[in-house]
Amino acid sequence: MSARTKARRRALDILFEAEQRDVSPLEALRLRRESTDIIVNEYTVTLIEGVMAEGERIDEILGTYAKGWTLDRMPAVDRTVLRIGAWELLYNDDVPDGVAVAEAVALARVLSTDESPEFINGLLGRIQQLKPTLLA
Repeated sequence: MSARTKARRRALDILFEAEQRDVSPLEALRLRRESTDIIVNEYTVTLIEGVMAEGERIDEILGTYAKGWTLDRMPAVDRTVLRIGAWELLYNDDVPDGVAVAEAVALARVLSTDESPEFINGLLGRIQQLKPTLLA
């Protein structure tokens, strides 16, 4: 598993925990750092800060293009995976679009329902197609 794959997994854990505990992701990150010996990869922090900074726009895009699903109806893990994947796709030029989608699908395959990888692949694939207009 690559360092970035591990960083994505840790970012997902922290963003998920923050949502479940109703605390800011930075607070969840601080608590994680204080309560464990785990070294938090710099890319994990980049992902968390990026999702936080662009969260409103990301949620708007996800809500618009998730056919038949509202963000509230999505499993929390899927919602978090989609936020990370959408941020990488739209706002991180260091990650190729295909890698952002594939990594999100891989996370869903490990952590979510049997239907989730296909759903996440479809939604992020649609966002990838629309990327030039979404960022205009």
